[in-house]
Amino acid sequence: METDDTGNRLRFQLELEFVQCLANPNYLNFLAQRGYFKDKAFVNYLKYLLYWKEPEYAKYLKYPQCLHMLELLQYEHFRKELVNAQCAKFIDEQQILHWQHYSRKRMRLQQALAEQQQQNNTSVK
Repeated sequence: METDDTGNRLRFQLELEFVQCLANPNYLNFLAQRGYFKDKAFVNYLKYLLYWKEPEYAKYLKYPQCLHMLELLQYEHFRKELVNAQCAKFIDEQQILHWQHYSRKRMRLQQALAEQQQQNNTSVK
């Protein structure tokens, strides 16, 4: 029984780590250049990993963009394009731009919320 639990825990950790690695476009390029995306068993494994999109599993992800990459990897055309280093570079640049935009937007929202709370505190007194 303990061996089963240990095995399941290890499998969970390995799959979690691998799914999160999919957020790295350079790693995807590495896999593509070595022919992993041409291997039917590997492609089937990527399909199997879609269970990570379920909320009870997704809550463990530190890099949620990996789910978007996992979804895109379901398409043969996307897998073929990843062989090109320029494709990986483009994805990497787009992720950076997204993070920058998200950070600025989040900061503005937090500032607006803080100002609103300050106004509410002032008007209550």
